[in-house]
Amino acid sequence: MSFLPEPEYIHGSSQKTAVVLINLGTPDAPTPSAVRKYLKEFLWDKRVVEIPRLIWWLILHVLILPFRSKKSALKYAAIWTKDGSPLLVHTRKQAALLQGYLGERGHEIHTTFAMRYGTPSIPSVLAKLQSEGYQRILILPAYPQYSATTTASNFDAVTSHYQQVRNLPDLRFIKQYHDHPAYIQALKSTILASWEKHGRPEKMVMSFHGLPKAFLMRGDPYHCQCHKTARLLAEQLGLQPDDYVVSFQSRLGRAEWLQPYTEATVVALAKQGKKRIDVVCPGFLADCLETLEEIAMEVRQAFLSAGGIEFNYIECLNESPTGIRALADIVEQHVSGWPTNMTANMRAAEKHDAMLSRAQAQQMGAPRS
Repeated sequence: MSFLPEPEYIHGSSQKTAVVLINLGTPDAPTPSAVRKYLKEFLWDKRVVEIPRLIWWLILHVLILPFRSKKSALKYAAIWTKDGSPLLVHTRKQAALLQGYLGERGHEIHTTFAMRYGTPSIPSVLAKLQSEGYQRILILPAYPQYSATTTASNFDAVTSHYQQVRNLPDLRFIKQYHDHPAYIQALKSTILASWEKHGRPEKMVMSFHGLPKAFLMRGDPYHCQCHKTARLLAEQLGLQPDDYVVSFQSRLGRAEWLQPYTEATVVALAKQGKKRIDVVCPGFLADCLETLEEIAMEVRQAFLSAGGIEFNYIECLNESPTGIRALADIVEQHVSGWPTNMTANMRAAEKHDAMLSRAQAQQMGAPRS
């Protein structure tokens, strides 16, 4: 078995810590060819689609990619910014800000990001960290709620990379933080800020990304965790059960997915006479195609066309101070036991340099200091 090239091992060198924020991914451009490449990688993941490979290959290449690539490219074009994909822009900023927040708390932790599908890829980011001498790696998923389709897929990609590495790092994974107090408080702050500006709605819709119902029946905890996030958030906001509804979006294919579906839910609310609703997406750490185009455009139009008057989409945490502080709290909890304190690391490095200098002086026959 061949291994990836290793950086030179230096005995006694201090070990450095890094956090990798992993999001789902995005095409490199809002074009059919770029979207096709992205969708091909995404939808071929066995964690995402559990259909026998031969059957799924035919469905994917004959029925999905030729048509969905063009359709999705138009949707990406509708939200694309001068800096690129919103998901990429937000994730990059989140990683940079997280490093700054951790530094203010006295942690010497390098924070970077990767995409499960697309660029920068997980293997490329992990290889770069290894070449730079990082020997403690914490994987932070951008998915608060655990699912085999997302978080476990990250695990597959990370461990697959390290099967090719000789000198493994200390490696930790964050499985979930759907009920972490800091995360719930961050969501609460974002919603309260929106209410202060726009007022309270008649109904709050908490929309999470969908999942085939079959996955729930096979033991995936995602559905339960979405409802727990919603319940905890509602409690913090002082909402009664009749004040909000949990729904699921982004359905793919004809199979039954988790219900109720978001678009059908808002249409039903409009027909019931609800004139003003808010929609928030507590399962997304950063705004992306599914929130900016599907919710803020398509679902909005469905509500208004059904008789609704005011539709307010509440943005994701993105780079909000409360959101980044929540991530910093979560990271601090999971790096416990690793020496990330800046002062302690500086003292250890100075001690190591002094010992090395004395050893070199002795070899050269110089008098001891």
